[in-house]
Amino acid sequence: MPSDMFMWFIVAWSVFLTVMMFIGGYFMFRKFLQRLPKEDGRSILDWQDHYLEKTIHLWPQDKKDLLEELVEPVPELFRDTAREKIAGKVGEIALEERARRIDEDLLIRGYITATPKRDHKFLRKKLDEKQIDVSPYEHLFL
Repeated sequence: MPSDMFMWFIVAWSVFLTVMMFIGGYFMFRKFLQRLPKEDGRSILDWQDHYLEKTIHLWPQDKKDLLEELVEPVPELFRDTAREKIAGKVGEIALEERARRIDEDLLIRGYITATPKRDHKFLRKKLDEKQIDVSPYEHLFL
């Protein structure tokens, strides 16, 4: 019966749209929470931008390329956000340690601390492919 099929199509379409709106709302709300100022008057994203601005001159091209390779497993939709978050954390560590330039060690430590534990298996796999020893960083994976 065509009217029954049309009714089920409308129900399925309504469920699909509702689910998509919830997913979009979730990501928008997360971004909103990151933009809210903390006790110091700056938000998480403000600090991230600050660290990026202060350390942009410390990044040699080969380390930018390495960062690009490391974020390759991240879905393209989220890759820019992941890259900025990781670079911000690397910049924070570099400023704390007063580094003169970003090196491989700083990049890997920043990547590990900036990413959730569920993504560490992708990093381990990528580092193995590049033949980089992860044993000095085991304490950060915990």
